[in-house]
Amino acid sequence: MRRRDFLGALGGAATAWPSIARAQQPATLPTIGFMGAGTPSSWSPWTAAFVQRMAELGWIEGKTVAIEYRWAEGSGERYAEIAAEFVRLKVDVLVAVGGDAAKQATSTIPIVVALMADPVGTGLVSNLARPGGNITGMSIQSTDLAGKRIELLREVVPGVRRLAVLAYVTYPGTMLEVGEVYTAAKALGIEVATLAIRQADDIGPVFEALKTRTQALYVPPNLLANTNRILINRLALREQLPTVHGFREYVEAGGLISYGPNTRHLFRRAAEYVDKILRGAQPRDLPVEQPTKFDLVINLKSAKALGLEIVPTLLARADEVIE
Repeated sequence: MRRRDFLGALGGAATAWPSIARAQQPATLPTIGFMGAGTPSSWSPWTAAFVQRMAELGWIEGKTVAIEYRWAEGSGERYAEIAAEFVRLKVDVLVAVGGDAAKQATSTIPIVVALMADPVGTGLVSNLARPGGNITGMSIQSTDLAGKRIELLREVVPGVRRLAVLAYVTYPGTMLEVGEVYTAAKALGIEVATLAIRQADDIGPVFEALKTRTQALYVPPNLLANTNRILINRLALREQLPTVHGFREYVEAGGLISYGPNTRHLFRRAAEYVDKILRGAQPRDLPVEQPTKFDLVINLKSAKALGLEIVPTLLARADEVIE
């Protein structure tokens, strides 16, 4: 080969190499903004359930999808900041709980809410069958279940006449549930008091002020209570207060009883909604799902510490008994 032809061929190859390299680089992965309301450890069962189901659907983290995680550690203010950050990053879909912070941050990015206390009552969606906006996901029916939880509490503590509700007062979903607690308790002749909390630092003082003014404690699920569930149950046991919760995770952390949907299953369902959206579906066309199965979980260790005996008929109805 003549020198001129050789140099020409070499130059042509050099100009082709960058094109080949570019062709071999993976395209930009679709990105999920995962809004963790608590801490990585407190959310580990839910995060694992979501990631596992995404993988089963073909979305492998780091290979076919990118997942950006942020953690609010129980702070509502931080949760709002996380939502705003993900909007600036222009993620393809948001995964959240509650839904209020995400909705306030964007009306265009699709939002899948894994746990919604009362989607219609809080104004997150216009109706369940056709949400109509950029939000869809799973309802946990907290307001509908308040009466059932109080009935279960009465089976454990038959003589209960005074009940306190630990209320995260800045979260609309919790306050709707508190209203239902008052209605259900009044019908049963139970007096209710609200223990208002706005941040983690409020939890200790409300227990100090409580003392013997109540016989049991109702804990609505929300980002603040979930992040501090170990502390809440430790203080309740110290004050000899039976507790009733909406999620099994609270009972695994020392609570007495819980009645509600399986939250890990709801995060798996959230992954299925994300899968549909990444493949082109619109949130407005995906009905908000309501759970059809509810788990009753009882912690016998906590019952013993409280000096309570759970009747065999209730134990037989439990989906899980922690000993």
